Amino acid sequence: MKLDDEIRLNILDALLKPGSVGANIRQIQKYTGYHKATIKSSLDFFANEKLLNGYGPKVDFKKFGYKLEVLSFFQADLTMKDTLQRFLKDVNSDPNMYFLSGVVGSDNWNLVARSIYKDIESYHTEMNKRYFEKIPGIHDFVKNRSIYYVTDPFYKTDSRTNTLIKIVRKSRGYD
Repeated sequence: MKLDDEIRLNILDALLKPGSVGANIRQIQKYTGYHKATIKSSLDFFANEKLLNGYGPKVDFKKFGYKLEVLSFFQADLTMKDTLQRFLKDVNSDPNMYFLSGVVGSDNWNLVARSIYKDIESYHTEMNKRYFEKIPGIHDFVKNRSIYYVTDPFYKTDSRTNTLIKIVRKSRGYD
């Protein structure tokens, strides 16, 4: 058995599908001490409020040899609609890029991307091949970019969900 054989990858992929993974009411009861009916009604309430986007695995991408996480900030000319649409089309088919969003801050960056790669060389090779050698007008579209490589040691890693829970608990005086 290997982490990256087809069976294991298919099972990991299936875990991301709706309904594959759910809340373990007994385990939640052990952690909280609440009655099962309270837990079930709370989970139903969360679902009705569309608070939960699902359940799924948290995979350590480094176990698969992807040791580099890349943060890329772009200053893009978003008025170039055709180039933007082509860029977004290629982004949506890019298996290494898992996040692209608008960003606002003190510099001129207006897009931020998050990607995973095996190493720096493969990042640059793929970015050039996928975007900068392929998309007409890309050099006019991307006015500037800044690339950051996330490296060990990690001084803090926590989920956004856990962070939000801590913030709300503190603001409500529960902690």
